[in-house]
Amino acid sequence: MKIVCVGYREWAMEIYQRLRLFYGNRHDFVLVDKKTYSEDLLDQENPDLVLFYGWSWKIQEAVIDKYKCLMLHPSPLPKYRGGSPIQNQIINGETSSAVTIIEMTSDLDAGDILAQEKFALDGDISAILKKITRIGTRLTKRIISGDFIRVKQNESEATFYKRRNKRDNEITIREILSEDSQYIYNKIRMLGDPYPYAYIKAADGKKILIKEASIGGDSD
Repeated sequence: MKIVCVGYREWAMEIYQRLRLFYGNRHDFVLVDKKTYSEDLLDQENPDLVLFYGWSWKIQEAVIDKYKCLMLHPSPLPKYRGGSPIQNQIINGETSSAVTIIEMTSDLDAGDILAQEKFALDGDISAILKKITRIGTRLTKRIISGDFIRVKQNESEATFYKRRNKRDNEITIREILSEDSQYIYNKIRMLGDPYPYAYIKAADGKKILIKEASIGGDSD
């Protein structure tokens, strides 16, 4: 089986590397980054399977129609379709999430679910991405081996969220005065490498980055 793995995020590329190491010569893995990906490249490779893990751009319908394309989405689909799923779940106070692998369709995050596994949404973003990498590797192996049950998403349960931008990373005075400590802590821990850090803005307009936080006791 020839599998083209398209990606650019570190955790996605780590999944691809683990799969290639695990299968060795049993399958032909072709790793492609965002600079070299194109529809023409896929036509040259003519893969049996294309993985778009952690991909942030719309895929051409011609590609989806021609090839079997899978996507890993870190949310309990059909909930939290759309961009920044981890950040949107954490800021909404969710305590658990899921790694979901779907077969892609032309509709955003709406394809059939091939595998899904829940995980605790605790720790900082680095710890969460390590969980996604570990679970995503395991689920992909199951799909490649044919050990999965196709499940259609329940559209009545679908929720959508837009991608967060850098301006959303600011912890504003309004938030400090109106939100509880858990909200502020969540906003800090959901960001950080490889994402821009949370920050506060001083009177001179400069940003103070917040790389780590913990919740202490009550103030005197």
